[in-house]
Amino acid sequence: MNFPLFIARRIYSGKEDKRKVSRPAIRIAMLGVAIGLAVMIVTVSVVLGFKHTIRDKVIGFGSHIQIESLMAVGNQVELSDSTMDILSHMAGIGHIQRFAMAQGILKTDSDFLGVAFKGIDEQYQTDFISQHVIDGKMPAFHAAESTNSIAISKVIADKLQLKADDRVFAYFITDDGVKARKFTVAAVYQTNMNKFDQALCFTDLYTTRKLSGTDTTDIYSGAEMTVDNFELLDPIATDVAEQLKIINSEIEEPYYTLASKTIFEAYPQIFSWLQLLDINVWIILVLMVCVAGFTMISGLLIIILERTQMIGILKALGARNKTIRHTFLWFAAFIISQGLLWGDIIGIGIVLLQQHFGFVTLDPATYYVREAPMELNIPIIVALNAATLLVSVFILIAPSYLISFIHPAKSMRYE
Repeated sequence: MNFPLFIARRIYSGKEDKRKVSRPAIRIAMLGVAIGLAVMIVTVSVVLGFKHTIRDKVIGFGSHIQIESLMAVGNQVELSDSTMDILSHMAGIGHIQRFAMAQGILKTDSDFLGVAFKGIDEQYQTDFISQHVIDGKMPAFHAAESTNSIAISKVIADKLQLKADDRVFAYFITDDGVKARKFTVAAVYQTNMNKFDQALCFTDLYTTRKLSGTDTTDIYSGAEMTVDNFELLDPIATDVAEQLKIINSEIEEPYYTLASKTIFEAYPQIFSWLQLLDINVWIILVLMVCVAGFTMISGLLIIILERTQMIGILKALGARNKTIRHTFLWFAAFIISQGLLWGDIIGIGIVLLQQHFGFVTLDPATYYVREAPMELNIPIIVALNAATLLVSVFILIAPSYLISFIHPAKSMRYE
């Protein structure tokens, strides 16, 4: 039988003398651990939610790897069907899609706005935009014909006072002069990513290529690739870059050569901001563990002082200081464990409430989201529990040596 553990259980489960000083001290220590863990769970959940939500939004507009022009001037590349077939069969590549860009002006009876038209076709994955459509329905765009449909953001729709099914004229400046097109607004989307929402529209690949005069060639504005495993993005991107060097050697026109960049390289400012959140998380975690540890130190000292007579009796019966110290460390572990349980209930409860009701709102112009995103990660929560327990018990080792200074003869008369 583990004697320290047995004594610690008896002390912890004892119901007598609830008026003693140690009872409030135990509750305060338990509360400190619970609040500390709850704050850590909420903090980690918020940061994970932010990073994954915003990362998915950026990827929704630009995929994992972008293929664009290698030259400093011009924005067109040669992407033949054979090139697409080679790239799509590379290890780790999940999907590849071509697109064409065109600059134009949307004009209504009362206003006009310069926007970028992104031409896409049947092969383009529109799941992300479809999830954020708030009015109308995302149309099926084509590469071989024009549907005369566009999908615009809510920002553009509000500026031009447009809604789904409205008609709007678009004007494009080409080598042949100004060309006009009449579109029907098929869908209005809202992602709260102002960098994209303020100027990006979606239309048929056929239309944008027709306007640029590349509809009879293999020239596009670029391509976007997704990978099967995001954790392997960097090595896959390196392989893609090597493959593009081989493909470029076969392209006759140097202005159409290919280059690639990852989503991190395309939007470094966004991902740098997300990385700064990690620093805040570590600061909060350290502070909360310190709070839990110091409340436990004060609680343990009060408990030891109140149990001075018991410590003296145990020493008189032959118990060593080490045995008694282990007894009180076990007792502290019980208190910490109960605090962790309540911390899990409070922290996970707050996260679930936010996920279902979204009571914490944010400014989308600053944070790219309207509600604070929270993501539960069970392995991380388990790790937080284990780390808090171990660190708290470790902090209590030094205060437990106070037991060594208690003498049996004097402690017998202590009240």
